[in-house]
Amino acid sequence: MKTLNTTSFWRHLTTVWTVVFFAAIVYDFFTANSLEISEILLPIAVVYDAVLAVYSAEKEFKRWHDCHDTIHPGELFVIIWTVLVFGLIALSFFDHIPYHVPPEVTASYIVVVGILAITRESKELYAKMSKNGKNKCD
Repeated sequence: MKTLNTTSFWRHLTTVWTVVFFAAIVYDFFTANSLEISEILLPIAVVYDAVLAVYSAEKEFKRWHDCHDTIHPGELFVIIWTVLVFGLIALSFFDHIPYHVPPEVTASYIVVVGILAITRESKELYAKMSKNGKNKCD
């Protein structure tokens, strides 16, 4: 029986929820904050943030306990988020579209940046400890 690779599962689920959330944000932009008004963005943002947190925690746990070292850079998420958010703000400014960034989007952007900061610190600490011979993976 084939075992489920949980990191792969969470990575794919994170990708799906990223696409869903980004599509919702873009839709919300072009419909004058209709999803924020209908309170649909909040549950989407909460699920996205939770899935991303679980995926990141899973990767870090495996890094520290199973010597699992895959390369899926979190910086890419931050770059995409930054382009999306600042792109919509710029578009609304230059095209005079009455749009404001919903607090759910702002909060999720902060979560993404925070997760990146934590995982980068963990990765650097892991590399430092591995180099000093204090890790079982050597």
